[in-house]
Amino acid sequence: MHVPKERRLFLKSLLYGIAFGCTSLSSLKKGRNNSSGRPARSFSGQAEAMEIKGDGDLIKIDAFTHFAPKKYVDLLQKSLPNAVINQPLWDLDQRFRMMDQLGDIKQILTLVSPPIENIPDPAKSMDLAKTANEGIAELIAKYPDRFAAGTASLPMNNMDAAIKELDRAINDLGLKGVQVYTSVNGKPLDSPEFMPLYQKMAGYDLPIWIHPISHENHPFYPADQGSKNDFDNTIGWPHATSMAMMRLAASGIMERFPDLKFITHHSGGTIPYLAKRIELAPSGLNTLKRPTIESLRLFYYDTAVQGNTPNLMCARALCGADHQLFGTDFPMADASMVARVIDSIDEMDIADIERKKIYADNVSKLLHLTLQ
Repeated sequence: MHVPKERRLFLKSLLYGIAFGCTSLSSLKKGRNNSSGRPARSFSGQAEAMEIKGDGDLIKIDAFTHFAPKKYVDLLQKSLPNAVINQPLWDLDQRFRMMDQLGDIKQILTLVSPPIENIPDPAKSMDLAKTANEGIAELIAKYPDRFAAGTASLPMNNMDAAIKELDRAINDLGLKGVQVYTSVNGKPLDSPEFMPLYQKMAGYDLPIWIHPISHENHPFYPADQGSKNDFDNTIGWPHATSMAMMRLAASGIMERFPDLKFITHHSGGTIPYLAKRIELAPSGLNTLKRPTIESLRLFYYDTAVQGNTPNLMCARALCGADHQLFGTDFPMADASMVARVIDSIDEMDIADIERKKIYADNVSKLLHLTLQ
């Protein structure tokens, strides 16, 4: 039986939407054009009418890319000889060649893992943080046409020193926020010792980036040794992000510091997909002024989900386009993956004004940047 192409694409998109539990039938029935008037594409990333490389008229700022200054890499490997930092993360020539394939996209730099606090010696972790922060600030100043901003990294195993370095990184080096991991040497982010950091960041009115981390010595199955098939990364990282967000939202921290802002990687892990389950689940948190789900709406969600439009629409349903940020995970995401991420944003059934916010306006507002 012959099925017209338009019907095939509609059915394929419907199945993708049902699989993710977040795509409305009404939005799919709009057919060839979405609410922005753009040619609609299936959620598989294939164009119905034309190949679209992304909206070249919109400014794009990638809010979640990774980097490691060469001086930092050399210093890190003295403390962690087995640490592997891939070449595009520190070799600027290779990075620039990759960036040149992406078009006119400015990047915001975050330090690549491992977390600095993995170095148990507080003095050494402090030296690493200073070296990383100075290297990132130097790069931004040298190449302002390529890099819009950078984040600070802190020795989270020494909070007194971390707060001093935070002040230096923001006030002297001009960095625009800080990156933390979903846990700090096994401690959750709602631990009391981290409250001075949140108080400082709320006062600076700058965001905290949250990057997932998991621990191979704590496998999901206690009988396992390590992570089979790298599921610790594929599944474990989104789970770690979700748990960190839930702990922060349910702790009252965001009520205590109403100006505090968090940017989550990989579109908030599983939180958007599980939003209704979270909303309706009994929590016993009667002391909070607002439900946990309302605090989760205040997080910012990047778009680094391998070009998955239903995932992005799911996040939009939770937090709105005002809290979504263009982010790719570059250079872990190569040029072809970055193109898929851009395609997935262009495929979203949203107005152009929302797309503009996602690509650059939201992060510029968060970081107090001037768009040029």
